[in-house]
Amino acid sequence: MAGYHEIRQLWQDDPIEFWRAAAKQIDWVSAPTAILDSSRAPIYRWYPDGVLNTCANALDRQVAAGRGDQVAIYYDSPLTDSKQAITYRELLDQVAVFAGGLASLGVQKGDRVLIYLPMVPQAAVAMLACARLGAVHSVVFGGFAAAELAARIDDAEPVVIVSASCGIEPGRIVEYQPIVEEAIKLATHKPTAVVVLQRPQSLAVLGEREVDWHDLIATATKHDCVPVHANDPLYILYTSGTTGKPKGVVRDNGGHGVAMAWSFTNVYGMGPGDVWWAASDVGWVVGHSYIVYAPLICGAATVMYEGKPVGTPDAGAFWRVIEEYRVNGLFVAPTAIRAIRREDAAGSHISQHDLRSLRTLFLAGERLDPSTYQWATDQLGIPVVDNWWQTESGWPIASNLRGFAPMPIKSGSPSVIVPGYDVQILDGQGKVVPPGTEGAIVIKLPMPPGTLPTLWGDDQRFIDSYLTVFPGYYTTGDGGYFDEDDYLHVMGRTDDVINVAGHRLSTGSMEAVVAANPMVAECAVIGVHDELKGQIPRAFVVLKAGVEVDPIDLRATIVAAVRDEIGPVAALKEVVIVPALPKTRSGKILRATMRSIADGREVVVPSTIEDVRVLEAITPLLSRDGADS
Repeated sequence: MAGYHEIRQLWQDDPIEFWRAAAKQIDWVSAPTAILDSSRAPIYRWYPDGVLNTCANALDRQVAAGRGDQVAIYYDSPLTDSKQAITYRELLDQVAVFAGGLASLGVQKGDRVLIYLPMVPQAAVAMLACARLGAVHSVVFGGFAAAELAARIDDAEPVVIVSASCGIEPGRIVEYQPIVEEAIKLATHKPTAVVVLQRPQSLAVLGEREVDWHDLIATATKHDCVPVHANDPLYILYTSGTTGKPKGVVRDNGGHGVAMAWSFTNVYGMGPGDVWWAASDVGWVVGHSYIVYAPLICGAATVMYEGKPVGTPDAGAFWRVIEEYRVNGLFVAPTAIRAIRREDAAGSHISQHDLRSLRTLFLAGERLDPSTYQWATDQLGIPVVDNWWQTESGWPIASNLRGFAPMPIKSGSPSVIVPGYDVQILDGQGKVVPPGTEGAIVIKLPMPPGTLPTLWGDDQRFIDSYLTVFPGYYTTGDGGYFDEDDYLHVMGRTDDVINVAGHRLSTGSMEAVVAANPMVAECAVIGVHDELKGQIPRAFVVLKAGVEVDPIDLRATIVAAVRDEIGPVAALKEVVIVPALPKTRSGKILRATMRSIADGREVVVPSTIEDVRVLEAITPLLSRDGADS
């Protein structure tokens, strides 16, 4: 195995040739001769003259290579008591037919298709069918409510929406069709058709716009792959924006395909025939990159699990799935491991299963605390690898790369910078800080293939959001430091986007909902530390003068409003009434100060606070005990 430092040096010496060589890991209709287009810097494009099809790389070439009878997707749903093993040949047939069905509804190259599906194989089929047509998919997580879905419909302007009659959660059915119908009603843009996957747990009544999935494919004919340019968009994935309006992260076809092939092999150490389980959802970037695309592009089998593998009634679900499918690599958020530890600190469920197939546990999505890392390491006896990245990057920025010669693993750090990324730590003046000094984590431009080239339909917002604070750099929004061994330590967000169990959510969006309550004069929502989820939102509200309200009733009303407007994924459950909010003289709420106090960190009170007594008054309420009382 090559060494990390050797490979990184190859990239540093000649990044163009490095990524030219990496491009040979995928199949091209027309291989790129130009590798990087910097003519529109700070907006860069990789492989600008290349032509390919992402679906062909994920399916057609695997069947052509003799993997047709190998399992591509293991579907496991304890919620419906069903399982499937879908081979590459079967998946190719399903995708080609569904692509033909979408084409019959008018979907063409460059059109958008919005996908609002639960964790079922049809979600992967729909994504790959769009890729086959050269259409652009936008998957929306099923936990979002109608207003959030409507915002994404208006931004992406999909020709077709692909949805289901329902989603299933432990103990309840979530009716999808009413949410989609309400979203279309709220949206200015109207799709021409909605394809509905009817699930027996709850059938939807279809209107004039709706088309039954099974009826559509019954008359469809298989569609061939449509060649696209490398810079043509593959998908749009919306992430929380600090203004409240979601940002449509664009992923192109060429750079994405190269990044998926390179990272799955080199970062995760996985390859053809391996069984891989990314325990996430297709609605998030992990689901795009490492449930669907990377495993299939590399000829592995991927596990799609419908349900929450932690908690009742199956506390040992993770270990059961690993044993049953002989999983080689598991990718999950630290929240899940913390929950397992809480339920089974002694590891009794682990000892009941044969986990010898599992080579590595990968954790990402939020900061991995040392105690969780140590518990998982002790219980499993395998490398536990933290890796840090973002929706915008699409693949890891820092990790302990398992495709290279082994490197030491440090608790509290996602290890070293992945080749391709030039990460630096800057102070407020844009100067590089010495090791051990915390600052803003930034990435020098150009970023590598597979990272976002822009935001959907808004180059200027892309520049304003990411490239202006430190010119020449992409600003990650995270803070951290390098230690003496060049290991990166990521300490947390520096903006108002919080991380709840690996889900990035805008506190600004929540504040807008809270502020709409007629009882509320002003409010602040901050993310506070939580042992299980990493962070949780907590709302602090100041009531209007003369208003008297039962705090329990107000909490219930606000929690319900956030759930309706944003969705249960927001997880806002704590609402605290305070006499006032601390502000600067210019009227800006001191959210960073509030977060520091809530997390138990020492705070130097700025001299610009109008009334220090306000901060002193609410300090007891910022703690969990205060919030509970």
